Amino acid sequence: MKFSVDKHEKYILVKLNESKLNSLITPQLKSELILINTEGQRNIILDLSLIKFADSSGLSSLLVGHRICKNADGLFILCGLNDAVARLITISQLDNVLSIVPTCEEAIDLIFMEEIEKELKKEIR
Repeated sequence: MKFSVDKHEKYILVKLNESKLNSLITPQLKSELILINTEGQRNIILDLSLIKFADSSGLSSLLVGHRICKNADGLFILCGLNDAVARLITISQLDNVLSIVPTCEEAIDLIFMEEIEKELKKEIR
C-alpha cells in the first residue's frame, strides 16, 4: 500500500496514493490506522482524492478508522471523495455515520473547531 502520513499536533493526515480501496490494501490500512491511534493520535484525516474505486472491504477499513477515533474521543474525517466512492458510501448509508468533507482544509478546520469546543466544555466544568 502506498500512502503518505503528515503528522501534526492535533491530527494526522493520511493520504492514500492508490487508485483502489479494496481487499488488497484494506488490511494494511486498518493496521496503519490502529497504529496511529495506539501512538496517541485521536484525530485522523483520510484523504481519498486518488481513490477511484472502493469495495465493501474498503468501507470496512473506514469503519475501523471511525470506531477507533470515536473510542478515543476524536474524529475520523474523510476528504477528497470522488463521485463513485461517495455514491458507494451513500448507498451503504455510511454517510450518516462517517464525517465527510470536500477538502482537507475543511477537515482540518473541523478538527480545530471540535478541539476548541472540547476545551471550552472542560473550562465550564
